[in-house]
Amino acid sequence: MSAAAAGVLFLTSLVLALAAAHIPLGDYMYRVYSREKHSRSERLIYSAIGVDPDSEQTWAAYARSVLAFSAVCVVFLFGLQLVQGGLPLHLHHPSTPMTPGLAWNTAVSFVTNTNWQAYAGESTQGHLVQMAGLGVQNFVSAAVGMAVAVAFVRGFVGRRTAVLGSFWVDLVRGTLRILAPIAVVGAVVLIAGGVVENFHLNDQTVSTVAGMSQTLPGGPVASQEAIKLLGTNGGGFYNANSAHPFENPTSWTNWVEIFLLLVIAFSLPRTFGRMVGATKQGHAIAAVMAVLACIGVGLLSWAQLAHHGTVPTAVGAATEGIEQRLGVADSAVFAAATTLTSTGAVDSAHDSYTSLGGLMAMVDMQLGEVAPGGVGSGLYGILILAVITVFVAGLMVGRTPEYLGKKIGAREIKLAASYFLVMPVVVLCGTAVSVALPGPRSAMTNSGPHGLSEVLYAFTSAANNNGSAFAGLAADGTWFETALGIAMLIGRFVPIILVLALAGALAAQGSAPESLGTLPTHKPQFVGLVVGVTVILVALTFLPSLALAPLAEGLH
Repeated sequence: MSAAAAGVLFLTSLVLALAAAHIPLGDYMYRVYSREKHSRSERLIYSAIGVDPDSEQTWAAYARSVLAFSAVCVVFLFGLQLVQGGLPLHLHHPSTPMTPGLAWNTAVSFVTNTNWQAYAGESTQGHLVQMAGLGVQNFVSAAVGMAVAVAFVRGFVGRRTAVLGSFWVDLVRGTLRILAPIAVVGAVVLIAGGVVENFHLNDQTVSTVAGMSQTLPGGPVASQEAIKLLGTNGGGFYNANSAHPFENPTSWTNWVEIFLLLVIAFSLPRTFGRMVGATKQGHAIAAVMAVLACIGVGLLSWAQLAHHGTVPTAVGAATEGIEQRLGVADSAVFAAATTLTSTGAVDSAHDSYTSLGGLMAMVDMQLGEVAPGGVGSGLYGILILAVITVFVAGLMVGRTPEYLGKKIGAREIKLAASYFLVMPVVVLCGTAVSVALPGPRSAMTNSGPHGLSEVLYAFTSAANNNGSAFAGLAADGTWFETALGIAMLIGRFVPIILVLALAGALAAQGSAPESLGTLPTHKPQFVGLVVGVTVILVALTFLPSLALAPLAEGLH
């Protein structure tokens, strides 16, 4: 089979598998978040943390719970990293010391579901920190995003109510009933595929076929790999992430990993449709995600396979930074999937991509990671864009816009517009300040457009809670550890507060009856409008910066 045919088969089978999982998984998540009965283990958790699972919260109380829980997680993970030298299962000779600045950056990164890593995993973090610290955050940070998405959907469902459900119930159910069981199955599949899972503290010395010796680092890798992908987290046990053969040994484990990082986010539109009582609305949102994803995957793959790069005439230019066991086509699909979601895991070096390939990875994130986006964050992100779309359409026909029976008035559109503006402000301001100051500018190991691309990519990744990077940027200095940490916090929690505030405003409304002037939001026309609004907003916002960085490099 030719490489092109293998690439087509790889992508086609992936699409079919996601389509097959869409309805059953979406329906299952709907039942998880809709049932009133609590299991015995869940009640024990509620009792331990002092929560009444049958009381619901207003949007403000829900937001306070999200912020309080996340703050406690940051403090715990920050402290755990600093004292890991005195804990069991720690590295005896870590090559990178854990400083307060690095611990802060890492704690913020994992709590915000970004998983940006300014350190080498296998030579910095001990096994206990990897499991009890980073691994736990892989679960709960993903569950937070799903909880906020569900609360936002309840805003559309609610009629003259002040409550959106209980954050604590949504958090526990998302963790125990959705993420944990799928992650266990995923880990077993990856172990069967050759992903490492052990508790070896020190490198194991083995003899190679050529008669030489080599040291191999072990650890509880498969269990972390499954949830890092399923929860669109992305932090790798090893510095090379999913390009490392112990994390991603073969082409078929590469397929499994891409499937895991997409499956929940692509199934949540079905959950949304069931919750609002109109599965056609879920189909429309899924179609928007699918169209944007096809564009992203297609253009990035074309940019890589067509060798349109800085050195397009060089032999093997597009294979620079690509694992040969995976190949260019499959690596391009992984890169598109990880930047279209908020995963950030990588199976190849994005910094080595062709100029237009790197451009598309950035654009995928700058869309707001809504195709399908992170678990939860992708759904509420695309619903915000749907709200903006119906507002724009309403202006065109001169009537008050409505979406799912809710009027989009001044308050609602201000909250939606503010949500959209947060990420671009953080990205562009952070990039501008970093390249203007001599200290941060010295961290750019490349000059000219590619150096600017590295900084722009870093802030795009941080503000979108993605976590992938152009590795040419030395981001382990004080400036970038602090600035990127702040970008992650703002990029995660300010949008969450705005989403919950909008949900509260929608839930307080009654139901607006449909009329002849109501825009149908379940038809192809609406799908095209949302796609168009998304692309136009991103183009107007980021085109100048992209023209100075990857576009300038590609046209050089």
